[in-house]
Amino acid sequence: MSLFFILILKIAPIYINIILGYLSVKFLNVKKESIATLVIYIITPLVVFSSTISVKIDTKLALLPIIIYLFCSITAILVYRIFRNQWADATSNILAFNAGTGNAGYFGVPLALLFFEPHVVNIFIFAQLAFIFYGNTTGFYITAKGNFTVKQSLKKVLRLPVIYAFIFGLACNFYGLSIPDELIVYTSQFKAVYGILGIMILGMGLVGLKQSGELDKKFVFFNFFFKFIYWPICALLFIFIDKNIIHIFNDEHIYQIIFLFSIVPIANNGVTLAIINGLKPEKAIVTVLLSTIFSVVYIPCMIVLYGGF
Repeated sequence: MSLFFILILKIAPIYINIILGYLSVKFLNVKKESIATLVIYIITPLVVFSSTISVKIDTKLALLPIIIYLFCSITAILVYRIFRNQWADATSNILAFNAGTGNAGYFGVPLALLFFEPHVVNIFIFAQLAFIFYGNTTGFYITAKGNFTVKQSLKKVLRLPVIYAFIFGLACNFYGLSIPDELIVYTSQFKAVYGILGIMILGMGLVGLKQSGELDKKFVFFNFFFKFIYWPICALLFIFIDKNIIHIFNDEHIYQIIFLFSIVPIANNGVTLAIINGLKPEKAIVTVLLSTIFSVVYIPCMIVLYGGF
């Protein structure tokens, strides 16, 4: 029971930021499109670069985000191919994006800080870069494809600075370069901004939701299925195979990170990308909010079933 209340306290700031996002649009006329652009094109690249350059990378650790990225991308592509004719608009694009990711950043990092030792938290943050990279490559392409041609979508992907920030961070890490101590405090501030603005975008989208708030039950059902059933099953299957057969990691901390990734709620990046690419974000916003509320009970239950961290 104590774990449940601790989790409630951890999640509380998320809901505060959602409310602040709503109020900022409703009463201050803040443009949600401008905030979404700021998060994707400025804040996220800085967070990716500073995280990539700071972590100590070995072969095993380097494989973790690669495997996660491949799983995310394959899942999204398969879901899009299966469901692309289920809706007349770009709903299938958003479903495919959501199926391939989770809220590993805004929601997952606070949970990692709650459950893991500091060195494990660092691994978690580095590994969750796979979700950011997915969201800005495969995921971005799938959402953009709803309103753009293949050529236009690929051009949009290549314009995203986060790709080059990640590559530059890896190169600096490889050559032993690091962020000067005088700038570490400055760069670390962007991680907090990344979390705050990312969640506020959900609240900003609620203003438009009032005008077209139909609940697409089929869309919500499949989002919940892939995030809360498909992901944990795949994670547990991979952990079992790695423990008993292939031994890629053979590390309980890595297994805990993988499992935590599989039980975080639906990512709100789909909302951001829907706004950027001119898709209606209302369905994504409702689904993300419902999954976030559901996670209050779901996550503690899953951790208990896993055996605890």
